[in-house]
Amino acid sequence: MHQDLDHEIARRLEFAVSIARLAGQRTLEFFQSDRFEVQRKADDSPVTQADLQAEQLLRDQIGSAFPQDGVVGEEFGEQPGESGFRWILDPIDGTKSFITGVPLYSVLIGVLHGDRSVAGVILIPGLDECVFASQGQGAWWTRGAGSPRPARVSACESLAQGVFLTSQVDSFAEKQAAAAYAKLEASASITRTWGDGYGYLLVATGRAEAMVDPIMNLWDAAPLSVVLEEAGGTFTDWQGEPTIHHGEGIATNGRVLAEVLSITGAFSRPE
Repeated sequence: MHQDLDHEIARRLEFAVSIARLAGQRTLEFFQSDRFEVQRKADDSPVTQADLQAEQLLRDQIGSAFPQDGVVGEEFGEQPGESGFRWILDPIDGTKSFITGVPLYSVLIGVLHGDRSVAGVILIPGLDECVFASQGQGAWWTRGAGSPRPARVSACESLAQGVFLTSQVDSFAEKQAAAAYAKLEASASITRTWGDGYGYLLVATGRAEAMVDPIMNLWDAAPLSVVLEEAGGTFTDWQGEPTIHHGEGIATNGRVLAEVLSITGAFSRPE
């Protein structure tokens, strides 16, 4: 049974990488052009035709290949399944980067079995860079047409020597945790907002030590735990629990996790 599950996960990861690239190509048809109109969703976040078309493409592909699987996506909600697998889709993570012509947006695909992330893909279409992983099979990093190579977190032992990333500074204030941002920035050698999925890819490939988001949705977090863990790092909530379901996230190289948690642990999740 265990071998059967591993085989099913491997099938889905291979497919996830291939359809992420298709969706990424669809977004590039709009990127840095005047071909899209920015609309505002109910929460005032931006959405474009590129988001909608890319998610529809992903849903169509998954529906054909794995019709018994469930699908949850940022733009079109949830479609239940019967197989125990759910695909979690964020067709453009970093829409604010996308609409301003900055190539640091990503296509995120997570595959859950039950509630656990068992496969994940972070693709950066504008940089042709991708990290993907499945449980027990390692994390892999590709750039352009090059062969996959292992993705590994850094060996840096402290934030004072490392890079701390986040997506948007004012999201800490929304969590009543502006002081946490100030402490993390003061502790780190370098602080940047190379955020969204790209920030987590940087941690997974050893180019940053910590990425902290106070506010996340399931489709932001779904691929991250398996990618970070298979790369030798960690993905937790602000209290250190390894979960993608608490609406917040911390990715680290593992070596700086205790230092980050000593700052974030004082701030509980909003009720």
